[in-house]
Amino acid sequence: MDKANPMRTLLPATLGIGTLDLLFAWGFWASKGVTLTDILHSIAAGWYGKASYEMGMTSALVGTVSHYAIMLAFVLAYWLAARRIPALRAHPWGGGLAHGLGIYALMSFVVLPLSAAGTPDFRNGAWVASSIAMHLLIGVLCAFAARRALR
Repeated sequence: MDKANPMRTLLPATLGIGTLDLLFAWGFWASKGVTLTDILHSIAAGWYGKASYEMGMTSALVGTVSHYAIMLAFVLAYWLAARRIPALRAHPWGGGLAHGLGIYALMSFVVLPLSAAGTPDFRNGAWVASSIAMHLLIGVLCAFAARRALR
């Protein structure tokens, strides 16, 4: 890819990874009647709390923008680190898995508790396990996107 313009790789990667993550959450919860709009409201709940679910398309749009902005931060974080740490480029699987686990921990134990959404509920073991697995995948995808952008 064009090393002078890494965003030509990182922006499409962000869109793809972010969309995959939304589809994962929707797919997990769809059998319980949760819609994609509900997922977006839950993301916007970080800003608005429970009121997000009553705000219609406004909070769905805020949730969408927030989700992709957060995903861009994840992608850029790995890319910035990989620019300085050659091992992250050389070992995208290991670095990506560590990045994904770090993302899960950061979101679950720092970002969400400090947001209006509050501390996540860890009682649904299937959701927790699949969320960790998805974050591991996100980390690996961030690593490969960064590696490609740095070629």
